[in-house]
Amino acid sequence: MSNLKTKSAQRHFKKIALVGKYQADGFAHMLLNLANILKNLGCEVFLEAETAQNTTITQISSVAAKDFQSNIDLVIVLGGDGTMLGIARQIAGQDVPLIGINMGTLGYMTDIPLQDVELVLTEMLKGHYESDNRYLLEAEVYRNDQIIGTGSALNDVVVNRSGISGMLELTVRVNGQFMYNQRSDGLIVATPTGSTAYAMSAGGPILHPSVAGVVLAPIAPHALSNRPIVLPSDSLIEIELVGGKDVSVNFDMQSLTRLQVGDQIKIKQSQKTITLLHPIDHSDYRALRQKLHWNEHPSSF
Repeated sequence: MSNLKTKSAQRHFKKIALVGKYQADGFAHMLLNLANILKNLGCEVFLEAETAQNTTITQISSVAAKDFQSNIDLVIVLGGDGTMLGIARQIAGQDVPLIGINMGTLGYMTDIPLQDVELVLTEMLKGHYESDNRYLLEAEVYRNDQIIGTGSALNDVVVNRSGISGMLELTVRVNGQFMYNQRSDGLIVATPTGSTAYAMSAGGPILHPSVAGVVLAPIAPHALSNRPIVLPSDSLIEIELVGGKDVSVNFDMQSLTRLQVGDQIKIKQSQKTITLLHPIDHSDYRALRQKLHWNEHPSSF
């Protein structure tokens, strides 16, 4: 499924849930300020249940993430991309869009600076926004033909070893066809969203969010000819652990399953998606320039 960015089919948002990085200094004050801005714009405001439990705010009602679909029109995330990843995985498939507000440096998904919140949200709640659909990966972990773990990932599924164990060996198949045996520290399977995360640090390519592809990026491969590769997004990727100790598979670095030799991970595109909303002037290229410190000056020719 391609990631589609569009300015059409705008929706009206009245019931808004706030999710936040509650560990941050001054978070409660920032959250209350955001809630007041939204109330002044005529919105009914709720706190996501875990956010509510970890703040001293009692004057705002809470709603569990699993209940957003029937109670919430829009989710606003106050934090960073990690906070966005956590809630996005929980509400994927609920058809409730997300807006990201960053409290620190610009994020790829949390792209609205805190100081611009009132002006930007006022315009977005009037319908002036772009809609950006992102797909997830889903995985099943098998041992002796029995499922021992499952997970979903907006960024990546990563098979890797602990810091003190030796190299691991993997067999990789795509759509039932043998691709290679690989000796390395691990393997990253990343969505376009995740191509700017761990996969990029392992030397993988950056995929534009609209590209329907999946990145396979080896981590410190034994053979330098083991290069990252981009597969079609509808590929079924099967990874078997052939050798190695203290190996695990994790999903967006937020949940994991321990592996034994002979275990298999089957990874495919999930039917669930999330929708990110951006201001009209949002630019993926500007975000990359600012995050990666690319040359800011346009070419003179």
